[in-house]
Amino acid sequence: MEVLVTRKGQVTVPIELRRKYGIEEGMKIIFEDSSSGIVLKVIPRFQDLIGTDAEKADLKETLKRLDKMRSEDRY
Repeated sequence: MEVLVTRKGQVTVPIELRRKYGIEEGMKIIFEDSSSGIVLKVIPRFQDLIGTDAEKADLKETLKRLDKMRSEDRY
């Protein structure tokens, strides 16, 4: 697929690829330099990584615990 680069160096990810890879507003993408060119990789969101144990953990509670652990770790 071909896209245009704006003056600011921005490109639009085609809708077909956004749907296929679940790319939504606010998500981050990694740009990697490879011998064959630039490779783009979607950084998965935390909630997408819960996986098979999703029924065992509540997302909000898990995020709350992580925030608590991070704040305790800073001291």
